[in-house]
Amino acid sequence: MPPGTTPVHNIQRLAAHGFLYAATLLLSLGAALPQSAQAQSSSSSSSSSSNQPSQQDLSTDETNPALRPRAARIEQGGAAVTLEISEPLFQIAAALNACGYDAGLDTSAPVRAKIRAEMDAALAASEAARNDRDQLCAYIAKHHLNDTGLDIGQYVSLALYLSPPPELTPNLSELDLPPQAAAVVNVLQPLRAFAEDIHLHYIWLQHRAEYEALTARVHDPMEKMILATNLYLHQPPTSYDGRRFLVLLEPLLSPNLTNARVYGNDYIIVMSPDNTAGDPVSMEQIRHIYLHYVVEPQVYSRGQAMERMQPLLRGVQYAPLEFFYKSDIVALITECIIKAIEAHLYVIDAPAPQKLRGSRSREELAAYDAQKAAYDSQNAVARDNLVTLDERQGWVLTQYFYDGLSVMRQNGDGFRDEIAPMIYGMDVDRQRHHAEQILFLKTAPTDPLRPAQQPRKIEGMDLAELDLMKGKSGEAADLAEKALADPSGDHARATYVLARIDLMEGDPEKATAGFEQTLALSKDPRTMAWSHIYLGRLYDTQDPPARDKAVAEYKAALAVRDSRPDTKQAAESGIAKPFALPQRAKPQGDDKDFDPTGKAEKDAYKPPTPQ
Repeated sequence: MPPGTTPVHNIQRLAAHGFLYAATLLLSLGAALPQSAQAQSSSSSSSSSSNQPSQQDLSTDETNPALRPRAARIEQGGAAVTLEISEPLFQIAAALNACGYDAGLDTSAPVRAKIRAEMDAALAASEAARNDRDQLCAYIAKHHLNDTGLDIGQYVSLALYLSPPPELTPNLSELDLPPQAAAVVNVLQPLRAFAEDIHLHYIWLQHRAEYEALTARVHDPMEKMILATNLYLHQPPTSYDGRRFLVLLEPLLSPNLTNARVYGNDYIIVMSPDNTAGDPVSMEQIRHIYLHYVVEPQVYSRGQAMERMQPLLRGVQYAPLEFFYKSDIVALITECIIKAIEAHLYVIDAPAPQKLRGSRSREELAAYDAQKAAYDSQNAVARDNLVTLDERQGWVLTQYFYDGLSVMRQNGDGFRDEIAPMIYGMDVDRQRHHAEQILFLKTAPTDPLRPAQQPRKIEGMDLAELDLMKGKSGEAADLAEKALADPSGDHARATYVLARIDLMEGDPEKATAGFEQTLALSKDPRTMAWSHIYLGRLYDTQDPPARDKAVAEYKAALAVRDSRPDTKQAAESGIAKPFALPQRAKPQGDDKDFDPTGKAEKDAYKPPTPQ
């Protein structure tokens, strides 16, 4: 807890008739799953550290230039969407290559082989260089991860925070670096010695023109793709608004590896060009991350509408999705919207009929119209097939959003105008029923923001989170108690789950003590942030409210630096105004008609079932 914030020992109980409904709302404005329940080692890594909040107020950390990745710094008047190269990333990649990283070598751009040859020549000429190389490689081998994407990703993450050579120092303290970057930060000392021995900066200068030539090859197709995407979404040209989309090229990495990550407001994708004659990188993957950049703020800003959509998660429990998507309705909806947009933008791999110019005969015009109709029909069939495939892979709302986007296109409205009606107007029961009828595939491709991981059985506290989400608080409590009884169990998450159950069951004093104990036990940024948020909401809703303490808790939630947008939105909303429970009429006479779940009230907002 932040300085000056005292523990709560006596939060007064809310009125009996309203507390269970109040507790539900206290829990409703954001997915509270801890990071450990998600893809822990995902390369969509946040800039949150695993340490307790610092005393400094970091409520504006995502826009504070000192806390951004160095590669994502914005120059005055700079663009929001950029394509760049980076010498610190080059030096990190060169070190990996010197230590046996050969992945994708046969498909890499020719400059990779040239640089490797020059490094080999420098090493052959210097025993000191070979000794320093051996120390560097020993460190890399010691910190090797079995998953290639995660193994390389930890060094890429570190490179984004480094100053230019020869210093190669992080622009943040080790405590503030992303966890995977902090895990390998000590590689910098042997890297600096190795780079000096083989004159790596000079090698960079020698080949910079080739790097820039590759950048020029990527620039035009990327610009065309971004403009086409913005045109489809009726989105104005991208200008810097505190957020950035950055594409970094590094030919020394494998062309088969896409490393994408989100740091606060910065969406960064690192790619390596290949040696083919066409587009040297995958524009589809760049567009996918760009759509995350565009869509996620629009979805997360409507987090308050997501509670009623939680039943949709029941329809994907047997889908071949990562646990993250099965437990976070906002993430699932975001990905389904992106899949629907991609389906609309999909074009078959065949040349479109060329529009006729000049004066043409009636027969020629008729022939063109027939060819164009056939081409459009083939695209329509291919798009429908893609939507079906997406849904069978687990993205069960793709068809719903695809249909909504079709209406948007017909009306000529923009995505920002149409997303609200699509989300608020969804018939949740109908879509849940639709999801339950889908015959899922056994496997599905992974999102570039969440690389493939070894399949894991959902058990322990992950299972407790799912039970709690399904309303099975008894089963969730049993699993949490079992974890607490196990000396090696996850006591922090177990305490967090029990605190939320106490809140739902109308015991604010016990819930408060549970959230405070969670903060003392946990080092997981998301668990800590949401514990602070719940404490802030409890302060806001006690009688009388303790507004100063509530604001301190919301600020502490921001200081933890969990990267998820729903955390930031919930905390900033709490700072802006007190969390308020909706006023509900008290039941008259006895309580036989009282519905503590609020189901009838929620049902009143459902759109009528189509006839």
